[in-house]
Amino acid sequence: MASLAAMREHFLEYIEAQETILEIGPFCNPYVRGPNVKYFDVLDSDALLRRAREIGYSTSHSVEIDYVSPSGDLGVVADRFAAVVSSHCIEHQPDLVWHLQQVNRILNENGVYCLVIPDKRYCFDHFIAASTVASIIDANNAGRKTHRLASVIEHRALTTHNDVERHWRGDHGDLRQQEDAVQRTRQAVAEFAASRGGYLDVHAWQFTPSSFRETISILNQLGLVDLKPEAIYATPHGRNEFTAVLRKSPGASSPP
Repeated sequence: MASLAAMREHFLEYIEAQETILEIGPFCNPYVRGPNVKYFDVLDSDALLRRAREIGYSTSHSVEIDYVSPSGDLGVVADRFAAVVSSHCIEHQPDLVWHLQQVNRILNENGVYCLVIPDKRYCFDHFIAASTVASIIDANNAGRKTHRLASVIEHRALTTHNDVERHWRGDHGDLRQQEDAVQRTRQAVAEFAASRGGYLDVHAWQFTPSSFRETISILNQLGLVDLKPEAIYATPHGRNEFTAVLRKSPGASSPP
């Protein structure tokens, strides 16, 4: 609770001290910068710039993307790193177990996965239940590469406001008063059908600091993930995200 590393600006100091770093999903505003940092994203640098301009997003901090996979497959990364970093990225992974296995593969021995994760209690995911180990294992067993219909409906129709201060005051909105909920659900179903199995960018997973620690611990004990929770920090008051460090187990094997 008292650690400065619970806040992203101070967590960054820990990350920047690592010898070599890969950031996943920097878009046009990377969390980490420096000569020892490389970047992975689903689009190349030019495509990310075009996307940013389309949505009115600043491009002043854009970087060159070193590794590109439209499907988000870290298998294209042949190098190894002391640290892998992602900010508001892990909740988008259709198959969380496979993602963590891939991160493990590209980490040096005793390397760390440093994460900034939205806390579902204080963001638009408030009314969506915390993800269970059962659903995470089910996604891995199915080899899921895109999101299921339920996730699209939740993200498009069952979310609430994203005002952090209101959430901390206990004002989470009221889904029952959202008159357009039925229409939003219809649109979500139509969007999913129109995608024809393609990737839609929605949240697949919802966590709190305690649920994330428990989830990763169980996955590790089951032998599905070789990363262990080293530090899961509490969400600071007035914020909607928490930080976490997962460490590669000594002698852990890496999937091909």
